[in-house]
Amino acid sequence: MRTILITGPGGSGRTTVAAATALAAARAGTRTLLLGADRDDTLGAALGMRTGPEPAPVEPGLTVRRPDAAQGFRDGLAALQERAASALDLLGAARLDAEELTPLPGAEELALLRAVRDAALAEAHDLLVVDLPPAPRALALLALPEELRRYLRRLLPPERQAARALRPVLGRLAGVPMPAESLYEAAARWDLELAAAESVLADRHTVVRLVAEPGPAGADAVRTARLGLALRGLRTDLLVANRVLPEDAPADSWLAGPLAQQRKALDEWHGTYDVRTVAHLGRDPRGTDDLAALGAPGVNKDVTPVEWPVLDRLADDGVLVWHIPLPGAIRDDLDLVRRGDELVVTTGPFRRIVPLPSALRRCTVDGAALREGTLAVRFAPDPRLWPRGR
Repeated sequence: MRTILITGPGGSGRTTVAAATALAAARAGTRTLLLGADRDDTLGAALGMRTGPEPAPVEPGLTVRRPDAAQGFRDGLAALQERAASALDLLGAARLDAEELTPLPGAEELALLRAVRDAALAEAHDLLVVDLPPAPRALALLALPEELRRYLRRLLPPERQAARALRPVLGRLAGVPMPAESLYEAAARWDLELAAAESVLADRHTVVRLVAEPGPAGADAVRTARLGLALRGLRTDLLVANRVLPEDAPADSWLAGPLAQQRKALDEWHGTYDVRTVAHLGRDPRGTDDLAALGAPGVNKDVTPVEWPVLDRLADDGVLVWHIPLPGAIRDDLDLVRRGDELVVTTGPFRRIVPLPSALRRCTVDGAALREGTLAVRFAPDPRLWPRGR
């Protein structure tokens, strides 16, 4: 199954483009599922129908679903209270009733991730189109599975489960309860669920499509989003320039200024991105007829995979070089820290902790350089760890 994740600056019309993209794919004969998570049902407004947690047919080949984050949060917390019953009783804590639970920040994102994972596992559709939140929140959402899995591994390392037979003894010696086996089982279950979501995002058939209005604000937002996606190793396929104004507007009209900004942004984008334009209808699109009139681009099958190659330059320079593509990165906003077997990369407002490839774990960092949007980190073999004769 192919997956298109659609995001862009707030107010760019990304939800409308997501709905139009899904509709175009369905009318071309592709079984398509459209997912959204906006509690205000902007997706339903674009489609001209109500959407909710139950899959609803829009027309032949197209199904829409909007997960209920509130219900998912209540169900998840109720299950957690059941599993942690002994610990809660030990602390004298009173359990929360389902009626008094309200979703915490991030519940919508988690509900959307679960829906994406479930749709991929079900294999009932050929294409999944996901209306993500605005770009800053979308980038945080896409980073969530990897970061949560890392936290779980640090707080509850899987290897500690091997000592579970000793926990009752250790608990009596220490005089306090030790982590119960159910806690490790829950951590393993969460890790499995997060790994499934992470695999969907990292799949070679998954791409991120950016939507923005051509102009100064849109150009800045696209540049920032592209950098954040690159640091996550996520593929972008197209940049949709939305609400493009007609070029035949009178030169003395009020549109002259916006048209000049639009032309400048489009010229810059065409030199950097694979750009598709969607015209301004002169009104907010409502219903499938308006969505079809937009002419949204379909599935782009020519997407270049993202690679972080390690080049062997031992014979010439005595180093291995790890190439990390970071288009749009600025040298002054870039920071690197080696932490054990991980590399902490910070660029602009984004930060990621990346596990080192196995060969580089036996090396020391020898330097780094940023050229033409690619960060090249040099690693010199550590004589204490590098095999003799290599």
